[in-house]
Amino acid sequence: MRNLHRFISYAFHPIFIPIAGTYTYFLVSPKYSTSAFQYANLLPIFILTVIIPIICFFILKNMGLVSSIQMPTTRERKYPFYISMALLLMIIYKVIPSNYTIELYFYFIGLIAATFASLILLLFNFKSSVHLMGMGNLCMFIVCLSIHFEINITLALSIVILATGLVASSRLFLRAHKTTEVIIGFLIGAISQLLTVKFWL
Repeated sequence: MRNLHRFISYAFHPIFIPIAGTYTYFLVSPKYSTSAFQYANLLPIFILTVIIPIICFFILKNMGLVSSIQMPTTRERKYPFYISMALLLMIIYKVIPSNYTIELYFYFIGLIAATFASLILLLFNFKSSVHLMGMGNLCMFIVCLSIHFEINITLALSIVILATGLVASSRLFLRAHKTTEVIIGFLIGAISQLLTVKFWL
Protein backbone atom coordinates (compact mmCIF):
# COMPACT_ATOMS: atom_id res chain seq x y z
CA MET A 1 0.00 0.00 0.00
CA ARG A 2 2.84 2.38 0.84
CA ASN A 3 4.41 1.78 -2.58
CA LEU A 4 1.09 2.61 -4.26
CA HIS A 5 0.84 5.90 -2.40
CA ARG A 6 4.44 6.72 -3.28
CA PHE A 7 3.69 6.02 -6.93
CA ILE A 8 0.69 8.36 -6.82
CA SER A 9 2.82 11.08 -5.21
CA TYR A 10 5.47 10.73 -7.93
CA ALA A 11 2.95 10.44 -10.81
CA PHE A 12 1.19 13.66 -9.78
CA HIS A 13 4.28 15.52 -8.65
CA PRO A 14 3.99 19.34 -8.87
CA ILE A 15 6.68 19.56 -11.57
CA PHE A 16 4.21 17.96 -13.99
CA ILE A 17 1.42 20.50 -13.36
CA PRO A 18 2.65 23.27 -15.75
CA ILE A 19 3.05 20.88 -18.70
CA ALA A 20 -0.22 19.10 -17.80
CA GLY A 21 -2.14 22.37 -17.90
CA THR A 22 -0.49 23.40 -21.17
CA TYR A 23 -1.24 20.06 -22.83
CA THR A 24 -4.83 20.14 -21.52
CA TYR A 25 -5.31 23.58 -23.04
CA PHE A 26 -4.27 22.43 -26.51
CA LEU A 27 -6.35 19.29 -26.10
CA VAL A 28 -9.64 21.07 -25.34
CA SER A 29 -9.21 24.45 -27.02
CA PRO A 30 -11.42 24.93 -30.10
CA LYS A 31 -8.93 27.51 -31.39
CA TYR A 32 -6.92 26.27 -34.34
CA SER A 33 -3.21 25.85 -33.69
CA THR A 34 -0.64 24.06 -35.80
CA SER A 35 1.49 21.22 -34.50
CA ALA A 36 4.54 23.47 -34.79
CA PHE A 37 2.86 26.12 -32.62
CA GLN A 38 1.95 23.55 -29.97
CA TYR A 39 5.43 22.08 -30.07
CA ALA A 40 6.94 25.56 -29.67
CA ASN A 41 5.05 25.90 -26.39
CA LEU A 42 5.20 22.35 -25.04
CA LEU A 43 8.90 21.67 -25.54
CA PRO A 44 10.40 24.70 -23.75
CA ILE A 45 7.81 24.45 -20.96
CA PHE A 46 8.63 20.75 -20.50
CA ILE A 47 12.36 21.50 -20.36
CA LEU A 48 11.97 24.43 -17.95
CA THR A 49 9.46 22.84 -15.58
CA VAL A 50 10.43 19.14 -15.63
CA ILE A 51 13.98 18.54 -16.88
CA ILE A 52 15.72 21.51 -15.24
CA PRO A 53 14.03 21.04 -11.81
CA ILE A 54 15.11 17.38 -11.78
CA ILE A 55 18.69 18.39 -12.56
CA CYS A 56 18.54 21.11 -9.90
CA PHE A 57 17.28 18.59 -7.34
CA PHE A 58 20.31 16.35 -7.84
CA ILE A 59 22.62 19.37 -7.62
CA LEU A 60 20.98 20.49 -4.36
CA LYS A 61 21.17 16.95 -2.98
CA ASN A 62 24.87 16.65 -3.83
CA MET A 63 25.46 19.99 -2.13
CA GLY A 64 23.67 18.74 0.98
CA LEU A 65 20.95 21.39 0.78
CA VAL A 66 18.18 18.79 0.51
CA SER A 67 18.09 15.29 1.98
CA SER A 68 15.44 13.62 -0.20
CA ILE A 69 12.80 14.32 -2.82
CA GLN A 70 10.24 14.67 0.00
CA MET A 71 12.14 17.70 1.40
CA PRO A 72 10.67 17.26 4.90
CA THR A 73 11.93 20.49 6.48
CA THR A 74 10.96 24.08 5.70
CA ARG A 75 14.64 24.94 5.21
CA GLU A 76 15.01 22.37 2.43
CA ARG A 77 11.82 23.37 0.65
CA LYS A 78 12.73 27.03 0.16
CA TYR A 79 15.42 26.29 -2.45
CA PRO A 80 13.06 24.50 -4.89
CA PHE A 81 10.58 27.35 -4.43
CA TYR A 82 13.17 29.93 -5.47
CA ILE A 83 14.13 27.82 -8.49
CA SER A 84 10.49 27.24 -9.44
CA MET A 85 9.69 30.95 -9.25
CA ALA A 86 12.66 31.78 -11.49
CA LEU A 87 11.72 29.14 -14.08
CA LEU A 88 8.03 30.13 -14.16
CA LEU A 89 8.99 33.78 -14.60
CA MET A 90 11.29 32.75 -17.44
CA ILE A 91 8.33 31.07 -19.15
CA ILE A 92 6.24 34.24 -18.72
CA TYR A 93 8.93 36.52 -20.14
CA LYS A 94 10.62 34.31 -22.73
CA VAL A 95 8.34 31.45 -23.85
CA ILE A 96 4.78 32.80 -23.77
CA PRO A 97 5.50 36.16 -25.53
CA SER A 98 6.95 34.32 -28.53
CA ASN A 99 3.82 32.17 -28.87
CA TYR A 100 1.26 34.35 -27.10
CA THR A 101 -1.81 32.56 -25.79
CA ILE A 102 -3.77 34.52 -23.22
CA GLU A 103 -5.18 31.45 -21.44
CA LEU A 104 -1.73 29.94 -20.93
CA TYR A 105 -0.25 33.30 -19.94
CA PHE A 106 -2.66 33.70 -17.03
CA TYR A 107 -2.42 30.00 -16.16
CA PHE A 108 1.26 30.56 -15.45
CA ILE A 109 0.50 33.82 -13.65
CA GLY A 110 -1.72 31.74 -11.35
CA LEU A 111 1.06 29.20 -10.83
CA ILE A 112 3.51 31.98 -9.94
CA ALA A 113 1.03 33.52 -7.48
CA ALA A 114 0.44 30.15 -5.82
CA THR A 115 4.17 29.43 -5.58
CA PHE A 116 4.81 32.86 -4.09
CA ALA A 117 1.99 32.40 -1.53
CA SER A 118 3.38 29.00 -0.51
CA LEU A 119 6.84 30.52 -0.18
CA ILE A 120 5.50 33.27 2.10
CA LEU A 121 3.84 30.65 4.30
CA LEU A 122 7.09 28.70 4.32
CA LEU A 123 8.89 31.73 5.74
CA PHE A 124 6.44 31.49 8.66
CA ASN A 125 7.30 27.78 9.04
CA PHE A 126 4.01 26.59 7.54
CA LYS A 127 4.58 23.74 5.09
CA SER A 128 1.59 23.79 2.73
CA SER A 129 1.23 20.84 0.37
CA VAL A 130 2.78 21.70 -3.00
CA HIS A 131 1.20 18.56 -4.50
CA LEU A 132 -2.27 19.84 -3.64
CA MET A 133 -1.35 23.37 -4.66
CA GLY A 134 -0.60 22.05 -8.14
CA MET A 135 -3.78 19.97 -8.30
CA GLY A 136 -5.82 22.98 -7.16
CA ASN A 137 -4.35 25.05 -9.98
CA LEU A 138 -5.08 22.36 -12.56
CA CYS A 139 -8.65 21.76 -11.33
CA MET A 140 -9.58 25.43 -11.42
CA PHE A 141 -7.91 25.94 -14.82
CA ILE A 142 -9.96 23.11 -16.34
CA VAL A 143 -13.17 24.54 -14.86
CA CYS A 144 -12.32 27.96 -16.32
CA LEU A 145 -11.50 26.48 -19.73
CA SER A 146 -14.86 24.71 -19.77
CA ILE A 147 -16.68 27.98 -19.04
CA HIS A 148 -14.48 30.05 -21.36
CA PHE A 149 -14.89 27.81 -24.41
CA GLU A 150 -18.43 26.72 -23.44
CA ILE A 151 -17.57 23.05 -23.81
CA ASN A 152 -18.46 20.03 -21.71
CA ILE A 153 -15.29 18.50 -20.27
CA THR A 154 -16.95 16.95 -17.24
CA LEU A 155 -15.09 13.68 -17.75
CA ALA A 156 -11.68 15.37 -17.69
CA LEU A 157 -12.64 17.40 -14.63
CA SER A 158 -13.93 14.28 -12.88
CA ILE A 159 -10.65 12.50 -13.52
CA VAL A 160 -8.64 15.43 -12.16
CA ILE A 161 -10.86 15.68 -9.06
CA LEU A 162 -10.44 11.94 -8.47
CA ALA A 163 -6.68 12.31 -8.90
CA THR A 164 -6.72 15.21 -6.43
CA GLY A 165 -8.43 13.02 -3.85
CA LEU A 166 -5.89 10.24 -4.42
CA VAL A 167 -2.98 12.67 -4.08
CA ALA A 168 -4.41 14.13 -0.86
CA SER A 169 -4.92 10.65 0.58
CA SER A 170 -1.39 9.65 -0.40
CA ARG A 171 0.20 12.69 1.20
CA LEU A 172 -1.71 12.03 4.41
CA PHE A 173 -1.01 8.28 4.37
CA LEU A 174 2.72 8.90 3.91
CA ARG A 175 2.56 11.47 6.72
CA ALA A 176 4.18 14.03 4.47
CA HIS A 177 1.59 16.61 5.53
CA LYS A 178 -1.09 17.28 8.08
CA THR A 179 -4.72 17.67 7.01
CA THR A 180 -4.53 21.46 7.41
CA GLU A 181 -1.45 21.65 5.16
CA VAL A 182 -3.21 19.61 2.48
CA ILE A 183 -6.36 21.77 2.56
CA ILE A 184 -4.41 25.04 2.58
CA GLY A 185 -2.26 23.82 -0.31
CA PHE A 186 -5.32 23.05 -2.45
CA LEU A 187 -6.98 26.38 -1.59
CA ILE A 188 -3.82 28.32 -2.47
CA GLY A 189 -3.71 26.67 -5.89
CA ALA A 190 -7.42 27.01 -6.66
CA ILE A 191 -7.76 30.60 -5.43
CA SER A 192 -4.58 31.77 -7.18
CA GLN A 193 -5.93 30.45 -10.47
CA LEU A 194 -9.40 31.84 -9.79
CA LEU A 195 -8.02 35.35 -9.23
CA THR A 196 -6.70 35.44 -12.81
CA VAL A 197 -10.09 34.63 -14.32
CA LYS A 198 -11.28 38.25 -14.65
CA PHE A 199 -8.36 39.00 -16.97
CA TRP A 200 -9.13 36.36 -19.60
CA LEU A 201 -12.49 34.64 -19.03
